[in-house]
Amino acid sequence: MTDPTPLHPASLHAAKAATTGPGRKPQISRDDLIAAALRLLGPHRSVSTLSLREVAREADIAPNSFYRHFRDMDALAIALIELGGRSLRTIIREARTRMKPGRSVIRTSIETFMEQLDADERLLHILLREGVVGSDAYKAAVERELRTFEEELCVDLVRLSEAGGRPVHAPALVATAMTRLVFAMGATAIDLPRERRGEVVEQLVEMLKMIMVGAHVLAEHEGR
Repeated sequence: MTDPTPLHPASLHAAKAATTGPGRKPQISRDDLIAAALRLLGPHRSVSTLSLREVAREADIAPNSFYRHFRDMDALAIALIELGGRSLRTIIREARTRMKPGRSVIRTSIETFMEQLDADERLLHILLREGVVGSDAYKAAVERELRTFEEELCVDLVRLSEAGGRPVHAPALVATAMTRLVFAMGATAIDLPRERRGEVVEQLVEMLKMIMVGAHVLAEHEGR
């Protein structure tokens, strides 16, 4: 079980700034430890490779102080995965609310998703990698985040279909197909040079449109 205290990107940024100054902090928070772990992670480094001593050293605390906030490194890793899921959902929601007239919801969401591959926190990297190479506990945590994405997307699909007057066949299944496709393609895009990621965006947009067209056609056949 992880600590139920919610983590917020804003407080994480503050923690990162606070832990970069000289001298050992008299007190340290969960967010300080999460920020320290994120600084150690790179594009090709999994959470599972981090050690407790490394994180404690980066946070400038004694290793025993780590246990005031996390049971073990698995608990810290799962907190990172959960933070990554919440942060990404928030970013994509905000991008949709700032959409310009005539812009595709699919394209806006995919471009926002891909931009997060280069974000300083590398939170998307954690979600994409730990679902494949992490421990069973990490994979289960990633699976929970994916299901939350799917549930939110399903609600959006139903809302948009009702607003546009075009029903969607099996919206929950469509949401699952779209979410799994985006994350699978995102895992591939991590290792591509930036100049090639545009190809992935175009492929993803086209594939997601194909899924949506198929869902609309199936719904129309059902209605006959």
